[in-house]
Order: sequence, then structure tokens, then C-alpha cells
Amino acid sequence: MDLQGDDLTEAVVASFDNSTDQRTKTLLTSLVRHLHAFAREVELTEDEYFAAIDFLTRTGQISTGTRQEFVLLADVLGLSMLTVGLENRKPPEATQSTVFGPFFVEGSPAVEIGGDIANGAPGQPCLVSGRVLSTKGEPIAGALVETWQADEEGFYDVQKELDGPQNRGHLTTDADGNYAFWAVKPVAYPIPDDGPVGELLRAGGRGPMRPAHIHFMVTAAGYSRLITHVFAAGDEHLADDAVFGVKDSLIAEFTEHPAGTPAPDGRTPEETYFTVHYDLVLATTEETQ
Repeated sequence: MDLQGDDLTEAVVASFDNSTDQRTKTLLTSLVRHLHAFAREVELTEDEYFAAIDFLTRTGQISTGTRQEFVLLADVLGLSMLTVGLENRKPPEATQSTVFGPFFVEGSPAVEIGGDIANGAPGQPCLVSGRVLSTKGEPIAGALVETWQADEEGFYDVQKELDGPQNRGHLTTDADGNYAFWAVKPVAYPIPDDGPVGELLRAGGRGPMRPAHIHFMVTAAGYSRLITHVFAAGDEHLADDAVFGVKDSLIAEFTEHPAGTPAPDGRTPEETYFTVHYDLVLATTEETQ
């Protein structure tokens, strides 16, 4: 058959008619329609087509177990945040979700409340604390809080050759929903831009910076999982986050304290340190249906 134009698109769409899963059929046929519409709209050339194939091939080739370039690509194109918004429709009282990012690692070290997850990472000490609560303000005991962040050099532990994890750990909330841990004060940093995603950003006249933040993933029985960040107030990149992850409700003050000042947990650090307090509010599974 001499298929072209709309006839070609409809033939490809029809080729999925025998799919046994309706959701798969919906996804594939919609993808075809939008992909063909894009090619028509921009009058895609063969050179551009092959450049795109090369870009995607290299995106896969640079990806590893600790660097997911396709996640990074979805992040900088805003697809990650769009999907987060579609998947996480919550009551306004609940903490807002944001991107997962490419640096989460399963099996982080367990720490007690008030423990140190920095594990020698460079940076100024920072006590991070708060409560995990329901949308009604009730404490959630036994919630699993997983956290990870970059050091003062802007690197995650998986980007370095280290003997063990740094600025990464998990803990369980107490009977009053409290969590607390020592890490280092986060700083703004560039996303990895030495690969295809970096090429895309430069071609588009965009920068690679992310504002200072701490990652959280919180789970508890009967509640929807929360994946979010806490961003540092005053950071110069809050308005131009490379992955569009900033939300006003996720911005918190990191307060500086002079050396020798007792911390809220009773410790007296011998150097300047910071504290940040942020409550993480979970929606029940019923509230997110």
C-alpha cells in the first residue's frame, strides 16, 4: 500500500487494534498520533530524525546504575513534574510532591532519630527535623523517612568514589511523628551536563543549576507515598530550577547558629551550624483516590 500523510498515521494506529490491554492500546495510539503530528508541524528532516536517534542512543549508552540519563532528560523537559502533578492529586493540606531525581539508591543506612547521615561529607553541619503528620494534624508514628542530598561541593555520594554512603539514610518516626537527623547544609549544584542532556540545555540556551534542596521519600501504612524536596529559602536558583521542581510550599528557612550554641537536640557543635524544621504531611490513600 502506498501510505502517506494521514493515511499512514491511521494505518499505524490501526495496527494496534488487536492489543489485549486497553491501556496499552490507548498509550501507543496516542503516542503515534502526537509523534506524527509533531513531525508534520516542524516538517522534520531526515538529518534531524537521525540526529534525534543518535541523541537517544547516546542517552542510553551513558546511563548506568547510578546515573539515569533518561530520567534527567524527562526532568529537564518538564515531563517528570507534569507526571508528578497528574499522579499526585492531593488535598491542599498535604505536602506537595516533586521530582524523584536520578540519585536515589535502595538500601540506605538506617539511623536513629537525631543520628548523623553526613558520614564525613564536606559541608557545614545541619540539623534537619520536623514531624510526619496527617492532613488532620495527627502525628504518624512509624513512618519510614528516606532522605538523600548533595554535599557542599554539589555532589551526591554516588558521583564520587567513596568507601560508604554520605548524606543518605533512613529512619522511622517516633510516637509523636518526629524525625530528625544531622547532615550538611545543601547547596545549589548543576545537574550532570557532560552528556546528551547537557548538550540539549546548551543548545536551548538554558543553564543546568538546581537550587539547594534535601530529598525526602516518606511511606506509612494507609497513606500515599510522598516524594518531595525541601528547598533552601533565598537560593538564587529557585526561579530557574533546571528540572522545574520548585514549589513555594516546599521552601524553608535554614537558620545559621554560631559555634558553641546549643542545638535543639542538646548537642553543642564546635563550629557554625544550621537548622531547618519542616513538617511532612501525608494524605491517606482514600484522600488521593
